[in-house]
Amino acid sequence: MKGRAIRAWLAAFILCSGLALAAPRPAARPIRALCTTYPIYLFTRAVCQGSPGVAAELMLPSSLGCPHDYVMTPVDMRRLSEADLLVENGLGMEDFLEAPLRKARPRLGVVDSSAGISGLIRMSPEPGAAGGDHHHAGDFNPHLFASPRQAARIVGVLAENFARLDPARAALYRKNAALFAARMNRLADEFKAAAAAFPNKRIVTQHAVFDYLARDSGLSIVAVVEEEPGQAPSAAGMLSIVREIREKKAAAVFTEPQYPAGVGKTVAREAGIPVAVLDPAANGPANAEPSYYEAAMRENLETLKKVLGRR
Repeated sequence: MKGRAIRAWLAAFILCSGLALAAPRPAARPIRALCTTYPIYLFTRAVCQGSPGVAAELMLPSSLGCPHDYVMTPVDMRRLSEADLLVENGLGMEDFLEAPLRKARPRLGVVDSSAGISGLIRMSPEPGAAGGDHHHAGDFNPHLFASPRQAARIVGVLAENFARLDPARAALYRKNAALFAARMNRLADEFKAAAAAFPNKRIVTQHAVFDYLARDSGLSIVAVVEEEPGQAPSAAGMLSIVREIREKKAAAVFTEPQYPAGVGKTVAREAGIPVAVLDPAANGPANAEPSYYEAAMRENLETLKKVLGRR
């Protein structure tokens, strides 16, 4: 009992003196993995499902969508201070977080879900061009998550990272990722098979969020409605988009539920083509199941069939 009392006294002394700040996390407590964006949160939960070793948390509001020009809040900073690990989209999506992270948690471990993924789409240097995405800081389009084919690759990256961090459950993370990836690849095959039958594969999107989905499915994005999401083009810009849609004979305009659809509807009406909504699953219910992503993508597939399958 005397030895226990001494150890207890030493522990209390260290804690009070502030020397315990670098103490290792108790083995019984799961890794607090703070996920920056909604889709990365869903993918992390899918990979870590059934594991007591990782607790996934979402940093940004689930209703936000892509964090264009996002400003960190005190709540975000608190979550960042309490995290054991940051799981990010990468490719410039988290540019808003760079300075706060350097200041508040310079040694926090970071998992980049895009690390090592090949075949990235380079952003167009020409404003308004299809494939452009000028609201993020990186050289490549960061919206991998909007394509089931790329989602399958993302969960593989996440699984390997969690397997290294929590080797006792490595098999579980890899199994979960393999199952999720298999479903996503089957879904991607369905997109590609459907698109092969479309009489016109040329589309217009609200911004460059669906570049990977289009490429992986065999569609061609010939124009984007808004260079900066949520910021309507000028009257002259709208006329230019309509002219481009007519010249390139696009089949339809697709808006996103995260942003106002007024401009997309207007240019579609002026160009004489249909307009519909595709959801990149950039946001959603706070407590959604990991299956929410697959459901959203399947709904997108049905929308494409309905709109582009017309003859």
